[in-house]
Amino acid sequence: MASRASNFCIDAADPYAQTMWWAQVLEDFTVDDSWEMKPDDEECGLTGPDDRYLLFLRVPEPKTVKNRMHICLRPTDRSRDEEIDRVLGLGATLVNDLRKGDRGWAVLADPEGNEFCVLTPYQPSTDTAG
Repeated sequence: MASRASNFCIDAADPYAQTMWWAQVLEDFTVDDSWEMKPDDEECGLTGPDDRYLLFLRVPEPKTVKNRMHICLRPTDRSRDEEIDRVLGLGATLVNDLRKGDRGWAVLADPEGNEFCVLTPYQPSTDTAG
């Protein structure tokens, strides 16, 4: 027997603002209106595929070191560079540019400094053999 990932939690100074920001970034995680989230809530989040959640939990201390775990994004309808530009326009910051032509990735940070990567675009598998 194995376990299944249920949710992913990220510490936040402002869970509501982080939730609203990430809702603009991710196409497969959305705000669930039944949660009735408010700006002062201790926990806010997004609903994702297969009933998985991306949760932001209020913590009193600020982020001080590099994340030990991070999200990697693959654009679905634009190039890696176009997606990096889009997310930078939403308020992300560039942490490390590891792009090499049509290969590599960029490390960005969300408005609270949590690192994430933008990779090359998603390519659905053409292998139908299982």
